[in-house]
Amino acid sequence: MHRRKFLVSTAGMLTLRPACLCAQNAPPSALSFIVVTDTHLGYKDKDTAQKLWRQTAAEIAAAEGAFVLHLGDVIDGGRMEQYPVYLEGRKLISKPVYEVPGNHDPVEGFQQHLRPQVDTFFDHQWLRIVLMNNAHRDSHDGFFTSEQIAWLSMTCDEAAAKNLNLLLCCHVPVHDNKHPDRGWHVKPGGGQAEFYEIANKHAPRILAAFHGHFHNGLRGWNDHAPMHEVCFPSALYNQDRKLESQQAPGYNPLEFRPGFTLVSIMNGALHLCFKAVGEEPKPLRELKLGAA
Repeated sequence: MHRRKFLVSTAGMLTLRPACLCAQNAPPSALSFIVVTDTHLGYKDKDTAQKLWRQTAAEIAAAEGAFVLHLGDVIDGGRMEQYPVYLEGRKLISKPVYEVPGNHDPVEGFQQHLRPQVDTFFDHQWLRIVLMNNAHRDSHDGFFTSEQIAWLSMTCDEAAAKNLNLLLCCHVPVHDNKHPDRGWHVKPGGGQAEFYEIANKHAPRILAAFHGHFHNGLRGWNDHAPMHEVCFPSALYNQDRKLESQQAPGYNPLEFRPGFTLVSIMNGALHLCFKAVGEEPKPLRELKLGAA
């Protein structure tokens, strides 16, 4: 496994160094965007999530970034009447916003209100962002069908032919995680091995796999190097499961406020800067991950 440096500055920035960004054919220009996830509008049948989403959307609108990725659980518990409420908040954001469904999002509601074609991709400069639905309403685990795996393989092959780097996005993490973690992921029978086969084939091009779902702040692993696997903080609530103190594999910086993440790619690194809603960024700590 490759050694890579993970650094946190006093501005609250976690720095990841994917191998594909350190190669001689590194991207020619800097790129920045925003990640938000798990807004859960309608949570507990109260307006708390709605109010927080409007505040979050206003701050996202004021932040730098070419586009916004929402990594799922737009609404809570299948409350489809909340999609128009979400869209009202989204109108505050002048940037393009791209969502993936979470396990709280009914596919039919997602298609009706957000995007008819659920599994899709878009290209931005030198990067192809792949958006996939791997969540079911009746499970916390993730699933890829054989048709999705075939589509993902074809999409990555096309990106390689165009000399594009790749970012893979779906709600549920693929990475194994056991106690003290949630234990929610794509199991071997749900397409996990096939996903990693594609990731390994295109390893020189894949920056990361991005996920939501966990509500544990920023959570990540790098043992499938050179691909990073990252779960992002919820915009509604996060919980401290004491993963760092229990020496759980990977990393879980001690930051659990609601917020969103500013992502920038420059100087051969992927920078993740957490922005708590209504507050200044909180300094994190230095992380050095990867085997010798």
